[in-house]
Amino acid sequence: MKRDRKPISRRNGKSKAAGAIRIIAGQFGGRKLPVLDAVGLRPTTDRTKETVFNWLMQDIQNAACLDLFAGSGGLGFEALSRYAGKVTFVEKDPLAGKQLRTNLATLTPQAEQFSLSIGDAFEFLTTTHDTYSLIFIDPPFGKNWVEPAVETILQRKLLVEDGLIYIEHERSVKFDGDSYGLTLKKQKSTGQVTYSLWVN
Repeated sequence: MKRDRKPISRRNGKSKAAGAIRIIAGQFGGRKLPVLDAVGLRPTTDRTKETVFNWLMQDIQNAACLDLFAGSGGLGFEALSRYAGKVTFVEKDPLAGKQLRTNLATLTPQAEQFSLSIGDAFEFLTTTHDTYSLIFIDPPFGKNWVEPAVETILQRKLLVEDGLIYIEHERSVKFDGDSYGLTLKKQKSTGQVTYSLWVN
């Protein structure tokens, strides 16, 4: 679930729980995790997640994953549930980051299975020395952050050879992965959203 970077609404100075995301399958399948009440929340739907993780069925186990614009962490949590080796969550909003930390603690006490960075995604990309076999890029709509994120990832060689990038963006936006040397593996559009899987 992503945020269009509008302020989180509060009552009496406190954030409010708005609902939940559901983990579809794997070791935490069926679990529901609370998400914050925030203006502009855009969930990755269960149907989309089911399709994406069907695409990734042969690639997710033991994968080193990066959930770059984590939001509610729906993609990263699903990867954890399906036995990814480690998932790194990056989220700028401190309240969303706090909720991610709480939900991670609820799911698993094994800290080696995940890491959480609360801060700017592009700053993270320019400073990390880790590499990943699967990167989720699902930024807020209207920001045009897909291409600069992909460019930085590839320039810094953060994606391993034959690694995968999942990208979710507005249907009106065209992403030409071929121009970055990526090969399209899968693509689908639902409503106003296009999502695709690319191999390095």
